[in-house]
Amino acid sequence: MLVTGAAGFIGSNFVHYLAARTDDTVTVLDKFTYAGNEASLAGLPADRVRVVRGDICDAALVDELVAEADVVVHYAAESHNDNSLHDPRPFLDTNIVGSYTLLEAVRRHDTRFHHISTDEVYGDLELDDPERFTESTPYNPSSPYSSTKAGSDLLVRAWVRSFGVRATISNCSNNYGPRQHVEKFIPRQITNILVGERPKLYGEGLNVRDWIHADDHSSAVLRIIEDGRIGETYLIGADGEKNNREVLELILTAMGQPADAYDHVIDRPGHDLRYAIDSTKLREELGWEPAYRDFERGLAATIDWYRANEDWWRPQKAATEAKYREQGQ
Repeated sequence: MLVTGAAGFIGSNFVHYLAARTDDTVTVLDKFTYAGNEASLAGLPADRVRVVRGDICDAALVDELVAEADVVVHYAAESHNDNSLHDPRPFLDTNIVGSYTLLEAVRRHDTRFHHISTDEVYGDLELDDPERFTESTPYNPSSPYSSTKAGSDLLVRAWVRSFGVRATISNCSNNYGPRQHVEKFIPRQITNILVGERPKLYGEGLNVRDWIHADDHSSAVLRIIEDGRIGETYLIGADGEKNNREVLELILTAMGQPADAYDHVIDRPGHDLRYAIDSTKLREELGWEPAYRDFERGLAATIDWYRANEDWWRPQKAATEAKYREQGQ
């Protein structure tokens, strides 16, 4: 497998999952931006995992690596909503141009392709809406990040239909787990508590996210690669809807702090209200089920990982918090 963006959060977890559960050999292609971390690839078997530093927009490099692969799994993306609001250009370059570059390479070499995407392409739902996103929900992205991910999804669909590319797409809900950058909601709160700072909550914290452990995402992606129907989209979710305030209070309680020991900060512009995934198609067609059905168990395991891996996250922390302070968050 060629796995793009595998020095990032969900990509590195996928490579660790493959190494532990398969005998596949893996080439990692990563640009190692601020979100890529060599330490996230530590402990992987050197005889089965090769790391290449490079850009998915580099057509010559991409072509060379795709020519060697049986399967390309495309995780690489600029993925932080706040960053997309301050500077959309990197999101266009990586998420649109980079995805196009990969699609052209797999087209030339007739290589199986799986594209990792997000439920944010569907926009958001009202807090009191009983509906959930399905594979037929119309796209309605609300940020530069989600709009570029929607664009890359549509490119994949077009290359399947127009050129016969053997591709599948998955749109996943919010991941949590080991090796997630401290700019993201759950690790930011955990590491704030670990360094003795009060956690921060956007607005009233009523925005709802549908949480899934990174290992469950990895198992679903592998199932789709093995058994998914070409040209199909599968939504990946673990029925983990919780609002941000609930999640933060669970973190505080699990770490021995008062549940109200946090500060409110200004809300994110255009902050989506609610995401909710209906993963019926994935479960019924491919027989997939999440292992972490209990969010609190997965959260406890995540807290334990950050406690035990301070050397991994500490170098990111000061610069990340300084950036948030500049934004009043």
